[in-house]
Amino acid sequence: MIFTAAGTQDGREIVRRLCAAGYDVAASVVSSYGQQLLAEQQKDGNGRLVINDKPLDEEGLHDFFAEHGIRIFVDATHPYAVNVSRNAMTACAAAEIPYIRFERDLTDISYENVHLVHSYEKAAEAAAHFGKNVFLTTGSRNLERFVKAKPLVDCTLIARVLPTAEVIALCEGLGLTPAQIIAMQGPFSRELNRAMYEKYEADVVITKNSGAIGGTDAKFQAAADLGLPVVVIDRPVLDYPHLAHTYEEVKQFVDSVTES
Repeated sequence: MIFTAAGTQDGREIVRRLCAAGYDVAASVVSSYGQQLLAEQQKDGNGRLVINDKPLDEEGLHDFFAEHGIRIFVDATHPYAVNVSRNAMTACAAAEIPYIRFERDLTDISYENVHLVHSYEKAAEAAAHFGKNVFLTTGSRNLERFVKAKPLVDCTLIARVLPTAEVIALCEGLGLTPAQIIAMQGPFSRELNRAMYEKYEADVVITKNSGAIGGTDAKFQAAADLGLPVVVIDRPVLDYPHLAHTYEEVKQFVDSVTES
């Protein structure tokens, strides 16, 4: 059985392709919504699909590998989920399980008003220099860092997040008002991004370089239309034992391991 960390659209597509090729797949997700989306992949496949929705640390991964007879690990987590990737690589090395990382291509940062930083803290510091209305497109998982960031204490944060009950509750728990929450599922077009920036009178946009599939290109284009500065949290770089940039490369790796 192949373990796929599949908390992204990329991960779901990889699961679909592996199941369609007849492989049995154990796929891990991080939310009930992700589980719902992933369950639909089984309809197209000949392989069996097992879905895990429980958080797995290094020890949990090791136990899961043994219980389900995992032979290969495909890491298709979000490009910024570095702790998950580190735990996975350590667990795979200990269990002698081949590991491959699927990495989205980066968006070309050619927009001249981009300010590249390497942490959420530096993003908060940079954004504070550009005005009072800060438009966040970094999701909900690190929202607390911005809400509690001292440089942003006098700023108005606009958080664009997934429209789930859990995420809305998180936003409310952090003290955000309905006027500060945009609960919509992306990715968004250039035109829709621009309309949102205008409506909320954004002075600066904070984002990650999540590639075209994450809508980064459209965010840059909309910001350029309005002359807005964009603070980009750079993608972490890890030393992966095997790296793929296409779905076909992932399948070729899986084929080569299973055939050996």
